[in-house]
Amino acid sequence: MNTVAQIFVALAGVFHLAVFAMESVLFRKPSTYRRFLIKTQEEADVARPWAFNQGFYNLFLALGALGGLIAGGDEGHAIALFACACMAGAGIVLLASDRRMARSAALQAVPPVVALILAAVS
Repeated sequence: MNTVAQIFVALAGVFHLAVFAMESVLFRKPSTYRRFLIKTQEEADVARPWAFNQGFYNLFLALGALGGLIAGGDEGHAIALFACACMAGAGIVLLASDRRMARSAALQAVPPVVALILAAVS
């Protein structure tokens, strides 16, 4: 995998670490849960269990991407690219499920898609 592709894998991993923090650590803050189109504390209280769980999905994807880069070699890069494919797929699902989340879906999906394309052409 070329260096530019690795940079995009790293960007995707760091983004998913940030989302983990928002969903699993900071979700109770109004400024955080409103990013997920949740308007009230009551709605946030109901959504908190799924957000907490979803945050860990994002953590595991980030660890796959970043860990694969750190491990290096063909096997490590395969793990990193598989994590990127999952991230890209989740971004597509987010966009398909709620067009209001287009910006978030792009932030989630574009770096891993770029990494996948760059890795494929290198």
